Amino acid sequence: MDLSSLRPAKGAVKNKKRVGRGQGSGNGTTAGKGNNGQQSRSGYKRPLIEGGQVPVYRRLPKFGFTPVDKKPVNTVNLSQIEKWLQDGVLESEISVLDLKALLHASNAGYFKVLGNGELTSAIKITAHAFSKSAEEKIIAAGGEVVRAFRTLEEACKVNDLPYEEALLKPKAKLVKRSKKTIKA
Repeated sequence: MDLSSLRPAKGAVKNKKRVGRGQGSGNGTTAGKGNNGQQSRSGYKRPLIEGGQVPVYRRLPKFGFTPVDKKPVNTVNLSQIEKWLQDGVLESEISVLDLKALLHASNAGYFKVLGNGELTSAIKITAHAFSKSAEEKIIAAGGEVVRAFRTLEEACKVNDLPYEEALLKPKAKLVKRSKKTIKA
């Protein structure tokens, strides 16, 4: 036995069905597509079929839909922070709680500081994210940048820690567990 004697199993290889080749072929006129209509035309592609389940295009709303994993991010510019400092609303430190109150945001929101504007005084800012230019300008003015990892809502749910510390505690990363292999 060698490679030249190998053949596919009987019935494994079939010729392609040739449709639309005349009445005698058994697949003439409608070429196996039934009578007239959208589905008998070329280019028709059947939509995703989910059996008896309501299809995804009917389950999802048509407009105003917000993805489940979308994070609400509230932004504030350095020019706005400088205005708050000059008006006496803030002093030498801005916490996430201050940003929430000043921006009228929810407890579930994240806060990002953007670099539009200039800072004249040193200030310690705690937020979830900073643009590169904002971070550089805050440090150049003698200030400090502190990154928060959790929202106020998430920080309140952390047991055994006050929310100020819970804000700064990184979230545990989810680890995908793989199947253990048995060594022989």
